[in-house]
Amino acid sequence: TLTTQPLTNNIEYLVVAGGGGGGARFGGGAGAGGYRTAASGPTGSPVSGNSPYPVTVGAGGAGGAATGGPGTGGATTGTNGSNSVLGVPSAITSTGGGGGGAGDGIDGSQGGSGGGGAGRFESDGGAAVAGQGSAGGDASGTPLGGDNFRGAGGGGAGANGSVSTGTDNTANGAGGVGLANSITGSSVFYAGGGGGAAGAYPQTNNSAGGNGGGGEGMCTTGGGSAGTANKGGGGGGGAL
Repeated sequence: TLTTQPLTNNIEYLVVAGGGGGGARFGGGAGAGGYRTAASGPTGSPVSGNSPYPVTVGAGGAGGAATGGPGTGGATTGTNGSNSVLGVPSAITSTGGGGGGAGDGIDGSQGGSGGGGAGRFESDGGAAVAGQGSAGGDASGTPLGGDNFRGAGGGGAGANGSVSTGTDNTANGAGGVGLANSITGSSVFYAGGGGGAAGAYPQTNNSAGGNGGGGEGMCTTGGGSAGTANKGGGGGGGAL
């Protein structure tokens, strides 16, 4: 609950939703949670003094599961993050980030920022909610050698997720950058997208998460890195 001071009639706000979960098996990175902000004054939110307003902090989404044995058939997408809400008279709602795509060309999900597409076969990144974030990257389906592919990056508040190609470097399938905000008194980046899964062995470079809490996409067996707590970053994609 946010309780205003007696003479307060307008507030500055930053509302960031939970980031999505990365997809499994060449999975796409997840989209960051929706990002909404305004300074006090004409662009701020009108409130009444000495009044309580409910606050909901959205949780991050779960990463996809690599079930069903070898191959990609049992891979599941990450789940979307949960909405965050500042319950002032004109409620401010930020939408949870989109989950990353998984397996054989499953698209990323729509969200505050969209999830990246899965790497094996072509797939599309998820769309973003207007005014809250950016779209997830598209996956090209280009192999990195053998049956190894890289998922696309999830969108961040400041930029789309990177498309995935057949190159082994940290920028390939990287998550979109977040945005800096100084509401705490110092400049901090929030709402970075998750990196897409970085292929698999013998690849050596994880896909970078976007500045603002985005998790890395893994280049070894297992799930991607989780987004940073309390920043709304998307989770990284899982390799296998």
